[in-house]
Amino acid sequence: MSDKTAISTDAAPRPAHAFPQGVRKGPIVQVSGQGPVDPDTGNLVGEGDVATQTIRVLRNVEAILAAGGATFEDVTMLRVYLTTQDDFAAMNEAYGAFVSQRIGDGVAPCRTTVFAGLPREGMLVEIDAQAVVL
Repeated sequence: MSDKTAISTDAAPRPAHAFPQGVRKGPIVQVSGQGPVDPDTGNLVGEGDVATQTIRVLRNVEAILAAGGATFEDVTMLRVYLTTQDDFAAMNEAYGAFVSQRIGDGVAPCRTTVFAGLPREGMLVEIDAQAVVL
């Protein structure tokens, strides 16, 4: 049986609550939901711009994946939370460009998109990830 370990990196923002940035148990890496926060300043970025926020969020996810020994090529599932359906097209375009640059000709991760209220004022998007490292 594998031990469960918390993942922590300064390359992504610290969680505001009592949970880790991610968890690794055996080959599975789970990244907690990430918002569009600059890890150096703790400030929200891209106010009103879901494309800019999506890229920042995915960079945060990528940093936590790396700290857990994974890459986007290992990601099997991404869940995207948006505050409004109006932002779907812009998020989807930014998301597609970012992810395709990291997986090349590989298989894209599965994805679910949910429309929901998010915990921080001005936050338009949040994303979590699951990866399997073999």
